[in-house]
Amino acid sequence: MSTVLYSVESGVATIMLDRPEARNALNGAMCDELCAAAARAAADSSVRLVLVRGNGPVFCAGADVKERQGMTKEAVRARRLKGFAAYAAIEALPMPVIAVVQGAALGSGVEIAAACDFIVALPDAMFGTPEALRGTVGATQRLPRVLGKRLAKDMMFTGRRLTAEEARALGLVARVFQHESFETSLQEIINIILAAPPAALRLAKRCIDRGVELDPQGALELELQAIDEQLASGQWMGKS
Repeated sequence: MSTVLYSVESGVATIMLDRPEARNALNGAMCDELCAAAARAAADSSVRLVLVRGNGPVFCAGADVKERQGMTKEAVRARRLKGFAAYAAIEALPMPVIAVVQGAALGSGVEIAAACDFIVALPDAMFGTPEALRGTVGATQRLPRVLGKRLAKDMMFTGRRLTAEEARALGLVARVFQHESFETSLQEIINIILAAPPAALRLAKRCIDRGVELDPQGALELELQAIDEQLASGQWMGKS
């Protein structure tokens, strides 16, 4: 792969956006390679956690607008569908997925980070969705579900960017760690997840992701199905 680095170590897969010379801007090749990396992680039974990171000082500066020059409207639409597929592939991973954000996460960068289960950030992280101000449409679905539609509209209509601390206070970012302690703090999270029964984490993720789309009764039935599935497997409370 030329735009994404993929590696696995001790049960942790890392998907690294790897276009630092372009501030990790998302192009068609990266869309395809994010889908391929997600497929590799999903098919690998040794992977218990996925980290999504950006190579260099910026997580992802958004879509590669240079790529659009000379595109037909059909090609533009096809490229957007590739982006949707990449976000969906990350979002559909069955194991926990953490976005590790430094620097700017704009447009497509916000989409990639929001497709993960939660975000940890450095203090210099920044989140924005400038699509409409640039004359395009995008990043309209995930942020309203996290931040609410009014703040999402503020960001979209005015170009407002959230700092790491603002994003944490508003629920987009789970944790902000200082530079000097970042990798140690991240490793603590990794260790906790790796020590947990992987089947229970996957079932919990499935219940949360699907349950929020259901009414309370349907969500409760979904959780009961997961409980029955785990009981049948003999792995309740981590026992086999």
